[in-house]
Amino acid sequence: MKTSVVVTDIRMFLCALILLAFTPPAFAQEGFFRAENRSGVWWIIDPRGAPTLSLGVDNISYESDRVKGTGSCPYGEALDKIYPDHNAWGLEALARIRQWGFNTIGAWSGPELWTHGVPYTVILDMAARAGADWQQRRPADYFDARFEKAATEIAGKICQPRRFDHMLLGYFSDNELRWGPDWGGKETLLEMYLKLPAGAAGRLKADEFLRERYGSDIGKLNHAWGVSAASFEGLPAPAATEAYKSDAAQFLGILATRYFEVCERAIHAADPNHLYLGARFAGMPPEAALRGARRADVVSINVYAFDPRPAIEAVSKATGRPVMITEFAFRAENSGLLNTRGAGPKVPDQAARAKAYADYVTRLESLPEAVGYHWFEWVDEPKEGRFDGENSNYGLVNIQDRPYQEFVEAVKKANATALKIHQRAGKE
Repeated sequence: MKTSVVVTDIRMFLCALILLAFTPPAFAQEGFFRAENRSGVWWIIDPRGAPTLSLGVDNISYESDRVKGTGSCPYGEALDKIYPDHNAWGLEALARIRQWGFNTIGAWSGPELWTHGVPYTVILDMAARAGADWQQRRPADYFDARFEKAATEIAGKICQPRRFDHMLLGYFSDNELRWGPDWGGKETLLEMYLKLPAGAAGRLKADEFLRERYGSDIGKLNHAWGVSAASFEGLPAPAATEAYKSDAAQFLGILATRYFEVCERAIHAADPNHLYLGARFAGMPPEAALRGARRADVVSINVYAFDPRPAIEAVSKATGRPVMITEFAFRAENSGLLNTRGAGPKVPDQAARAKAYADYVTRLESLPEAVGYHWFEWVDEPKEGRFDGENSNYGLVNIQDRPYQEFVEAVKKANATALKIHQRAGKE
Protein backbone atom coordinates (compact mmCIF):
# COMPACT_ATOMS: atom_id res chain seq x y z
CA MET A 1 0.00 0.00 0.00
CA LYS A 2 1.07 3.60 -0.54
CA THR A 3 2.01 5.78 2.39
CA SER A 4 -1.02 7.61 3.70
CA VAL A 5 -1.79 11.02 2.28
CA VAL A 6 -1.33 12.70 5.67
CA VAL A 7 2.09 11.18 6.30
CA THR A 8 3.18 11.95 2.75
CA ASP A 9 2.08 15.58 3.01
CA ILE A 10 4.03 16.00 6.24
CA ARG A 11 7.11 14.41 4.66
CA MET A 12 6.86 16.69 1.61
CA PHE A 13 6.52 19.76 3.85
CA LEU A 14 9.56 18.78 5.93
CA CYS A 15 11.62 18.03 2.82
CA ALA A 16 10.74 21.39 1.33
CA LEU A 17 11.83 23.12 4.55
CA ILE A 18 15.12 21.21 4.58
CA LEU A 19 15.78 21.99 0.92
CA LEU A 20 15.00 25.66 1.48
CA ALA A 21 17.33 25.77 4.47
CA PHE A 22 20.21 24.44 2.43
CA THR A 23 19.54 26.38 -0.77
CA PRO A 24 22.06 29.20 -1.24
CA PRO A 25 20.83 32.80 -1.52
CA ALA A 26 19.77 34.09 -4.91
CA PHE A 27 22.78 34.73 -7.11
CA ALA A 28 23.65 38.07 -8.58
CA GLN A 29 22.05 38.28 -11.98
CA GLU A 30 25.34 38.86 -13.77
CA GLY A 31 27.08 35.81 -12.25
CA PHE A 32 27.68 32.32 -13.59
CA PHE A 33 29.86 29.44 -12.45
CA ARG A 34 33.44 29.60 -13.70
CA ALA A 35 36.84 28.01 -12.99
CA GLU A 36 39.63 30.17 -11.63
CA ASN A 37 43.15 29.75 -10.26
CA ARG A 38 43.62 31.76 -7.09
CA SER A 39 47.12 31.86 -5.65
CA GLY A 40 48.02 28.53 -7.22
CA VAL A 41 44.82 26.71 -6.23
CA TRP A 42 42.02 26.00 -8.71
CA TRP A 43 38.42 26.61 -7.67
CA ILE A 44 34.92 26.61 -9.04
CA ILE A 45 33.76 30.18 -8.51
CA ASP A 46 30.04 30.38 -7.85
CA PRO A 47 27.82 33.12 -9.32
CA ARG A 48 28.29 35.25 -6.19
CA GLY A 49 32.07 35.15 -6.64
CA ALA A 50 32.76 32.71 -3.80
CA PRO A 51 35.28 29.86 -4.29
CA THR A 52 33.74 26.43 -3.94
CA LEU A 53 33.99 22.82 -5.13
CA SER A 54 31.47 20.80 -7.11
CA LEU A 55 30.36 17.90 -4.90
CA GLY A 56 27.82 15.93 -6.85
CA VAL A 57 25.85 12.72 -7.19
CA ASP A 58 25.25 11.01 -10.54
CA ASN A 59 22.00 9.54 -11.81
CA ILE A 60 19.53 10.90 -9.26
CA SER A 61 16.56 9.55 -11.12
CA TYR A 62 13.11 8.15 -10.39
CA GLU A 63 13.27 6.16 -13.61
CA SER A 64 16.49 4.41 -12.63
CA ASP A 65 18.10 1.27 -14.04
CA ARG A 66 15.86 -1.34 -15.58
CA VAL A 67 16.63 -5.02 -15.29
CA LYS A 68 18.49 -6.25 -18.36
CA GLY A 69 16.16 -7.67 -20.98
CA THR A 70 12.97 -6.57 -19.17
CA GLY A 71 10.92 -3.47 -18.57
CA SER A 72 11.19 -3.84 -14.81
CA CYS A 73 12.52 -0.86 -12.84
CA PRO A 74 12.86 -2.10 -9.24
CA TYR A 75 13.70 1.31 -7.77
CA GLY A 76 10.85 3.09 -9.50
CA GLU A 77 8.46 0.33 -8.43
CA ALA A 78 9.56 0.78 -4.82
CA LEU A 79 9.12 4.54 -5.06
CA ASP A 80 5.57 4.12 -6.37
CA LYS A 81 4.69 2.59 -2.99
CA ILE A 82 6.30 5.40 -0.98
CA TYR A 83 5.59 8.69 -2.75
CA PRO A 84 2.42 10.08 -4.34
CA ASP A 85 4.32 11.42 -7.37
CA HIS A 86 7.75 12.19 -8.83
CA ASN A 87 7.81 15.69 -7.36
CA ALA A 88 7.45 14.42 -3.80
CA TRP A 89 10.33 12.02 -4.35
CA GLY A 90 12.42 14.75 -5.97
CA LEU A 91 12.02 17.11 -3.01
CA GLU A 92 13.17 14.41 -0.63
CA ALA A 93 16.08 13.31 -2.81
CA LEU A 94 17.37 16.89 -3.09
CA ALA A 95 16.90 17.49 0.62
CA ARG A 96 18.93 14.37 1.32
CA ILE A 97 21.85 15.29 -0.90
CA ARG A 98 22.05 18.75 0.67
CA GLN A 99 21.92 17.20 4.16
CA TRP A 100 24.76 14.90 3.18
CA GLY A 101 26.91 17.79 2.01
CA PHE A 102 26.51 17.60 -1.76
CA ASN A 103 25.89 20.73 -3.81
CA THR A 104 25.59 19.51 -7.42
CA ILE A 105 23.18 17.33 -9.39
CA GLY A 106 25.41 15.08 -11.49
CA ALA A 107 25.05 13.55 -14.93
CA TRP A 108 22.03 11.46 -15.97
CA SER A 109 19.84 12.91 -13.23
CA GLY A 110 16.19 13.69 -13.83
CA PRO A 111 15.59 17.07 -15.51
CA GLU A 112 12.69 17.64 -13.13
CA LEU A 113 15.30 18.21 -10.40
CA TRP A 114 16.96 21.12 -12.22
CA THR A 115 14.42 23.77 -11.19
CA HIS A 116 14.69 23.52 -7.40
CA GLY A 117 17.65 25.81 -6.73
CA VAL A 118 20.41 23.18 -6.73
CA PRO A 119 23.31 23.57 -9.21
CA TYR A 120 23.16 20.95 -11.93
CA THR A 121 25.06 19.54 -14.91
CA VAL A 122 23.93 18.40 -18.35
CA ILE A 123 25.46 15.58 -20.40
CA LEU A 124 25.06 16.25 -24.13
CA ASP A 125 26.18 12.92 -25.69
CA MET A 126 27.52 14.68 -28.77
CA ALA A 127 29.60 11.79 -30.07
CA ALA A 128 27.02 9.25 -28.95
CA ARG A 129 24.36 11.02 -31.02
CA ALA A 130 26.73 11.06 -34.00
CA GLY A 131 27.46 7.32 -34.11
CA ALA A 132 29.70 6.48 -31.15
CA ASP A 133 28.67 3.36 -29.22
CA TRP A 134 29.70 3.10 -25.54
CA GLN A 135 29.04 -0.61 -25.17
CA GLN A 136 30.65 -1.61 -28.46
CA ARG A 137 33.52 0.87 -27.84
CA ARG A 138 33.02 2.28 -31.30
CA PRO A 139 34.06 5.91 -31.88
CA ALA A 140 32.23 8.35 -34.08
CA ASP A 141 33.91 9.74 -37.20
CA TYR A 142 34.99 13.10 -35.78
CA PHE A 143 36.21 14.33 -39.16
CA ASP A 144 32.84 13.83 -40.80
CA ALA A 145 30.95 17.08 -41.33
CA ARG A 146 27.94 15.32 -39.83
CA PHE A 147 29.66 15.23 -36.44
CA GLU A 148 30.13 18.99 -36.44
CA LYS A 149 26.56 19.47 -37.65
CA ALA A 150 25.24 17.19 -34.89
CA ALA A 151 27.26 19.01 -32.23
CA THR A 152 25.96 22.38 -33.42
CA GLU A 153 22.37 21.16 -33.46
CA ILE A 154 22.63 19.59 -30.00
CA ALA A 155 24.16 22.74 -28.54
CA GLY A 156 21.49 24.87 -30.15
CA LYS A 157 18.71 22.69 -28.79
CA ILE A 158 20.07 22.03 -25.28
CA CYS A 159 22.65 24.71 -24.42
CA GLN A 160 21.25 27.84 -26.03
CA PRO A 161 18.00 27.87 -23.99
CA ARG A 162 20.02 27.52 -20.76
CA ARG A 163 22.56 30.27 -21.39
CA PHE A 164 21.09 32.54 -18.70
CA ASP A 165 20.44 29.83 -16.09
CA HIS A 166 22.51 30.76 -13.02
CA MET A 167 22.05 27.32 -11.45
CA LEU A 168 23.69 25.48 -14.35
CA LEU A 169 27.29 24.50 -13.57
CA GLY A 170 28.15 23.35 -17.09
CA TYR A 171 28.08 20.67 -19.77
CA PHE A 172 29.77 17.33 -20.38
CA SER A 173 30.07 16.64 -24.09
CA ASP A 174 30.14 12.83 -23.65
CA ASN A 175 30.99 10.00 -21.26
CA GLU A 176 33.82 7.45 -21.48
CA LEU A 177 34.54 7.64 -25.18
CA ARG A 178 37.14 5.31 -26.60
CA TRP A 179 40.60 6.84 -27.04
CA GLY A 180 42.63 3.68 -27.60
CA PRO A 181 42.97 0.10 -26.39
CA ASP A 182 40.59 -0.51 -23.49
CA TRP A 183 38.08 -3.09 -22.24
CA GLY A 184 36.43 -3.08 -25.67
CA GLY A 185 39.45 -4.15 -27.71
CA LYS A 186 43.13 -3.71 -28.48
CA GLU A 187 42.89 -1.50 -31.56
CA THR A 188 44.21 2.03 -31.59
CA LEU A 189 42.05 4.78 -33.03
CA LEU A 190 44.35 4.91 -36.06
CA GLU A 191 43.66 1.25 -36.76
CA MET A 192 39.92 1.73 -36.27
CA TYR A 193 39.83 4.73 -38.60
CA LEU A 194 41.78 2.81 -41.27
CA LYS A 195 38.98 0.24 -41.16
CA LEU A 196 36.30 2.82 -41.97
CA PRO A 197 34.74 2.64 -45.45
CA ALA A 198 37.01 3.95 -48.22
CA GLY A 199 35.13 7.22 -48.69
CA ALA A 200 34.63 8.03 -45.01
CA ALA A 201 36.09 11.35 -43.86
CA GLY A 202 37.98 9.71 -41.01
CA ARG A 203 39.51 7.11 -43.33
CA LEU A 204 40.59 9.84 -45.74
CA LYS A 205 42.12 11.79 -42.85
CA ALA A 206 44.07 8.72 -41.70
CA ASP A 207 45.30 8.09 -45.26
CA GLU A 208 46.34 11.73 -45.63
CA PHE A 209 48.14 11.65 -42.28
CA LEU A 210 50.18 8.57 -43.21
CA ARG A 211 51.04 9.85 -46.69
CA GLU A 212 52.39 13.03 -45.11
CA ARG A 213 54.35 11.03 -42.53
CA TYR A 214 55.98 8.79 -45.14
CA GLY A 215 56.15 11.06 -48.19
CA SER A 216 53.59 8.87 -50.00
CA ASP A 217 56.24 6.09 -50.04
CA ILE A 218 54.55 2.82 -49.07
CA GLY A 219 57.96 1.16 -48.86
CA LYS A 220 58.96 3.46 -46.02
CA LEU A 221 55.77 2.69 -44.16
CA ASN A 222 56.20 -1.06 -44.68
CA HIS A 223 59.70 -0.90 -43.26
CA ALA A 224 58.62 1.20 -40.27
CA TRP A 225 55.57 -0.88 -39.44
CA GLY A 226 56.94 -4.30 -40.35
CA VAL A 227 54.19 -4.99 -42.87
CA SER A 228 53.96 -5.69 -46.62
CA ALA A 229 51.17 -3.43 -47.85
CA ALA A 230 50.76 -2.86 -51.61
CA SER A 231 49.35 0.64 -51.13
CA PHE A 232 48.13 3.12 -48.52
CA GLU A 233 44.58 2.05 -49.33
CA GLY A 234 45.13 -1.55 -48.25
CA LEU A 235 47.03 -1.40 -44.95
CA PRO A 236 46.80 -4.58 -42.86
CA ALA A 237 46.67 -4.70 -39.06
CA PRO A 238 50.04 -3.30 -38.03
CA ALA A 239 52.70 -4.97 -35.95
CA ALA A 240 53.59 -3.37 -32.61
CA THR A 241 56.65 -1.50 -33.82
CA GLU A 242 57.76 1.72 -32.15
CA ALA A 243 57.15 3.60 -35.41
CA TYR A 244 53.54 2.42 -35.50
CA LYS A 245 53.00 3.36 -31.84
CA SER A 246 54.36 6.83 -32.57
CA ASP A 247 52.12 7.20 -35.61
CA ALA A 248 49.08 6.06 -33.65
CA ALA A 249 49.79 8.56 -30.88
CA GLN A 250 50.26 11.42 -33.34
CA PHE A 251 47.02 10.59 -35.12
CA LEU A 252 45.16 10.31 -31.80
CA GLY A 253 46.34 13.81 -30.91
CA ILE A 254 44.91 15.16 -34.17
CA LEU A 255 41.66 13.27 -33.63
CA ALA A 256 41.24 14.37 -29.99
CA THR A 257 41.97 17.97 -30.88
CA ARG A 258 39.30 17.80 -33.56
CA TYR A 259 36.75 16.30 -31.13
CA PHE A 260 37.31 18.80 -28.34
CA GLU A 261 37.53 21.79 -30.69
CA VAL A 262 34.20 20.91 -32.31
CA CYS A 263 32.50 20.36 -28.96
CA GLU A 264 33.91 23.46 -27.30
CA ARG A 265 33.10 25.67 -30.26
CA ALA A 266 29.53 24.39 -30.50
CA ILE A 267 28.86 24.67 -26.75
CA HIS A 268 30.31 28.15 -26.28
CA ALA A 269 28.76 29.50 -29.47
CA ALA A 270 25.35 28.48 -28.17
CA ASP A 271 26.08 29.32 -24.53
CA PRO A 272 29.10 31.52 -23.75
CA ASN A 273 28.20 31.78 -20.05
CA HIS A 274 28.74 28.24 -18.81
CA LEU A 275 31.59 25.80 -18.34
CA TYR A 276 32.56 23.10 -20.78
CA LEU A 277 33.35 20.28 -18.35
CA GLY A 278 35.05 17.90 -20.78
CA ALA A 279 34.17 14.36 -21.84
CA ARG A 280 34.48 12.28 -18.66
CA PHE A 281 37.53 10.17 -19.47
CA ALA A 282 37.28 6.52 -18.37
CA GLY A 283 40.40 6.43 -16.22
CA MET A 284 43.72 7.62 -17.59
CA PRO A 285 43.54 8.21 -21.35
CA PRO A 286 46.64 8.36 -23.56
CA GLU A 287 48.52 11.63 -23.23
CA ALA A 288 47.71 12.45 -26.86
CA ALA A 289 44.00 12.52 -25.97
CA LEU A 290 44.69 14.78 -23.03
CA ARG A 291 46.35 17.31 -25.29
CA GLY A 292 43.06 17.73 -27.11
CA ALA A 293 41.21 18.15 -23.82
CA ARG A 294 42.96 21.47 -23.18
CA ARG A 295 40.02 23.05 -24.99
CA ALA A 296 37.74 22.21 -22.05
CA ASP A 297 37.32 24.66 -19.16
CA VAL A 298 37.53 21.74 -16.73
CA VAL A 299 38.84 18.26 -17.57
CA SER A 300 36.60 15.51 -16.21
CA ILE A 301 37.74 11.97 -15.48
CA ASN A 302 36.22 8.88 -13.87
CA VAL A 303 38.67 7.32 -11.41
CA TYR A 304 37.67 4.10 -9.66
CA ALA A 305 40.58 3.62 -7.27
CA PHE A 306 41.41 4.09 -3.61
CA ASP A 307 43.80 6.93 -4.41
CA PRO A 308 42.96 9.32 -7.29
CA ARG A 309 46.05 11.49 -6.96
CA PRO A 310 48.31 9.85 -9.58
CA ALA A 311 45.64 10.19 -12.27
CA ILE A 312 44.68 13.75 -11.35
CA GLU A 313 48.27 14.95 -11.24
CA ALA A 314 48.99 13.39 -14.65
CA VAL A 315 45.88 14.94 -16.21
CA SER A 316 46.68 18.36 -14.79
CA LYS A 317 50.29 18.19 -15.95
CA ALA A 318 49.25 17.27 -19.50
CA THR A 319 46.42 19.80 -19.83
CA GLY A 320 47.15 22.68 -17.49
CA ARG A 321 43.45 22.68 -16.64
CA PRO A 322 41.56 22.10 -13.37
CA VAL A 323 40.31 18.54 -12.97
CA MET A 324 37.04 17.13 -11.65
CA ILE A 325 36.29 13.51 -10.75
CA THR A 326 32.98 12.65 -12.37
CA GLU A 327 32.65 9.04 -11.20
CA PHE A 328 34.09 7.11 -8.27
CA ALA A 329 32.63 4.45 -6.01
CA PHE A 330 33.32 1.66 -3.55
CA ARG A 331 31.18 -1.49 -3.29
CA ALA A 332 30.43 -3.32 -0.04
CA GLU A 333 30.53 -7.10 -0.26
CA ASN A 334 27.92 -7.49 2.50
CA SER A 335 25.34 -5.34 0.69
CA GLY A 336 23.34 -8.24 -0.67
CA LEU A 337 24.38 -7.43 -4.23
CA LEU A 338 26.69 -9.67 -6.24
CA ASN A 339 29.09 -6.90 -7.32
CA THR A 340 30.30 -9.18 -10.12
CA ARG A 341 29.90 -6.55 -12.85
CA GLY A 342 30.96 -2.93 -12.56
CA ALA A 343 33.97 -0.76 -11.85
CA GLY A 344 35.44 0.20 -8.51
CA PRO A 345 37.16 -1.47 -5.58
CA LYS A 346 35.24 -3.87 -3.37
CA VAL A 347 35.38 -3.49 0.40
CA PRO A 348 34.03 -5.78 3.13
CA ASP A 349 31.19 -3.67 4.51
CA GLN A 350 29.65 -0.21 4.83
CA ALA A 351 32.17 0.84 7.49
CA ALA A 352 35.02 0.09 5.09
CA ARG A 353 33.11 1.83 2.35
CA ALA A 354 32.79 4.89 4.58
CA LYS A 355 36.53 4.93 5.30
CA ALA A 356 37.38 4.55 1.62
CA TYR A 357 35.16 7.53 0.76
CA ALA A 358 36.70 9.75 3.44
CA ASP A 359 40.24 8.80 2.41
CA TYR A 360 39.46 9.45 -1.25
CA VAL A 361 38.11 12.93 -0.55
CA THR A 362 41.07 13.82 1.65
CA ARG A 363 43.60 12.64 -0.94
CA LEU A 364 41.82 14.26 -3.86
CA GLU A 365 41.17 17.68 -2.39
CA SER A 366 44.74 17.95 -1.11
CA LEU A 367 45.61 18.64 -4.76
CA PRO A 368 45.37 22.27 -5.92
CA GLU A 369 43.99 21.25 -9.32
CA ALA A 370 41.06 19.16 -7.98
CA VAL A 371 37.84 21.19 -8.17
CA GLY A 372 35.39 18.56 -6.99
CA TYR A 373 34.00 15.06 -7.28
CA HIS A 374 30.75 13.35 -8.27
CA TRP A 375 29.79 10.05 -6.64
CA PHE A 376 28.49 7.21 -8.79
CA GLU A 377 25.62 6.92 -8.00
CA TRP A 378 22.36 7.73 -6.18
CA VAL A 379 20.82 4.25 -5.94
CA ASP A 380 22.11 0.67 -6.17
CA GLU A 381 21.89 -1.21 -9.43
CA PRO A 382 19.29 -4.02 -9.63
CA LYS A 383 20.57 -7.28 -8.22
CA GLU A 384 19.49 -8.95 -11.48
CA GLY A 385 21.78 -6.60 -13.46
CA ARG A 386 21.07 -3.44 -15.47
CA PHE A 387 21.28 -3.10 -19.28
CA ASP A 388 24.96 -4.11 -19.40
CA GLY A 389 24.78 -6.64 -16.58
CA GLU A 390 26.20 -4.40 -13.84
CA ASN A 391 24.82 -5.42 -10.44
CA SER A 392 26.77 -3.42 -7.89
CA ASN A 393 26.37 -1.62 -4.57
CA TYR A 394 26.93 1.92 -5.83
CA GLY A 395 24.05 3.62 -4.06
CA LEU A 396 23.79 6.13 -1.28
CA VAL A 397 20.37 4.50 -0.96
CA ASN A 398 19.29 0.95 -1.69
CA ILE A 399 16.56 -0.19 -4.05
CA GLN A 400 13.97 0.39 -1.30
CA ASP A 401 15.12 4.05 -1.05
CA ARG A 402 16.68 3.50 2.37
CA PRO A 403 20.01 5.24 2.97
CA TYR A 404 23.05 3.22 3.99
CA GLN A 405 23.10 5.15 7.23
CA GLU A 406 26.64 4.37 8.40
CA PHE A 407 27.96 5.20 4.96
CA VAL A 408 26.03 8.45 4.43
CA GLU A 409 27.02 9.75 7.87
CA ALA A 410 30.67 9.33 6.87
CA VAL A 411 29.94 10.91 3.47
CA LYS A 412 28.41 13.92 5.23
CA LYS A 413 31.48 14.39 7.43
CA ALA A 414 33.92 13.98 4.54
CA ASN A 415 32.03 16.43 2.34
CA ALA A 416 32.02 18.97 5.16
CA THR A 417 35.83 18.86 5.31
CA ALA A 418 36.51 19.00 1.55
CA LEU A 419 36.59 22.80 1.27
CA LYS A 420 39.00 23.22 4.19
CA ILE A 421 41.29 20.52 2.85
CA HIS A 422 41.35 22.20 -0.55
CA GLN A 423 42.09 25.57 1.00
CA ARG A 424 45.31 24.07 2.35
CA ALA A 425 46.18 22.39 -0.96
CA GLY A 426 49.78 22.84 -1.94
CA LYS A 427 50.61 24.59 1.35
CA GLU A 428 51.54 21.56 3.46
